[in-house]
This record gives sequence, C-alpha cells and structure tokens, in this order.
Amino acid sequence: MQSFDFNYMLELFPILVKYLGITLEMSLIGFAIALVLSVLLALVRVFKVKVLDSIVAVYISFFRGTPLLVQLFLLYYGLPQVFPIFVGMDAFTAAVIGLSLHFSAYMAESIRGAILGIDKNQMEASLSVGMTELQAMKRIILPQAARVATPSLMNYFIDMIKSTSLAFTLGVAEIMAKAQMEASSSFKFFEAFMAVALIYWLVVIFFTRLQTVMEVRLNKAYAR
Repeated sequence: MQSFDFNYMLELFPILVKYLGITLEMSLIGFAIALVLSVLLALVRVFKVKVLDSIVAVYISFFRGTPLLVQLFLLYYGLPQVFPIFVGMDAFTAAVIGLSLHFSAYMAESIRGAILGIDKNQMEASLSVGMTELQAMKRIILPQAARVATPSLMNYFIDMIKSTSLAFTLGVAEIMAKAQMEASSSFKFFEAFMAVALIYWLVVIFFTRLQTVMEVRLNKAYAR
C-alpha cells in the first residue's frame, strides 16, 4: 500500500495556485452576469409581467431542477449541434454562461423574496410623493432588499467558486483540471486532490470572512 506523500502535496501547491486565477475569473464574471440577470428575473416576477412571468417561471424551474453538469454539457456539446452559430464557442465561455444561467435562477428567487419582504407601505409612500413604481423600486426598495439578500447572494457566489470545478469536464484548464493532470501523471491521486481541496477551502474561508465584513457594514445603518 502506497503511503501518503506529504512533500509531494506541498510541491503541488505553487503549481495549482497558478491556475487559481482562471477559477476566480470564471466565478467573478459568472457572478456579475448572474447578478444582473437575476435582478431582471426577480423584477419580472415581482411585477408579474404578462407572458414574461410565465417564461421566467419555466426558466427558473428548469435551471433549478436540472444538474449543473448536464446544463454545461447541453451548452457546450448540445447547443452547437442545433445552432451552428455556437460551434466556435470555447469551453471557458460555455462554462461562464452555464454558471451564470444556473445561479441566476437561484439568485432571482432570493432577490424576489428580499423585495417582497420589504414593507409594502414603503412602496405606497413612494407612490404618494409622485414616484413611479420603477423609481420607487430603484431608489427605495432595491437598496433595502440588497441588504437582506446579501448573505444568500454571497453564499451563491461561494457555491459558484466550488462549482467551477466542473468546468474541467469541458476542457477548461483551471485548478481542478491541473490537479487531475498531475494526479494522472504521478498516480498520487489522494495527494493531488487533497491539495486542490485545501486551496478551495482557503478561498472559501477568505470570501466567508469578506461576507461577514460586508454584512456588518450594511447593517451599520440599521443599528440602534
């Protein structure tokens, strides 16, 4: 039985960290797109826009009800088969789009819940002073909803970071893909995957601390 090679694991850290930038880039771009998309989806549901509300409901149901890996495969392998315009889409782009669409469905529901959780009297007061519903939403409701939704949105961002590990199945050379290559060449799978697990863990700890700081700052205005 092969013993655990601690030194080999330590040697892998600087190699794997070089690919961490790709993982974080996918996460940040994907989260930015998902955030914009989720706000639009949430507003459609809150205002119950005709036709669009039903389409958004199906969209959210699909992306929440199917595995992310299946969605990535549909985007990268299936979509070009049906729509030739997507043949030139690279794996990185497909991964970012897949992550954005998948997490926007979850984030939209969190934002919708946060909006509906704001006292309805605030909307009525805004309308009484001459604001439109969209103006009231932008100036009064959404800033308060952002404070309520921030913890869950940050949790989704952390989940997105971990979910980027699936991008290696499309051929994206990110941290998980490099760990797989190193493990295959050395046959030291436990050491390689332990190293990548520890890196993910440290990244998550960092963003969890950042989430705590953000929540404290957002809650300062409401502290009594």
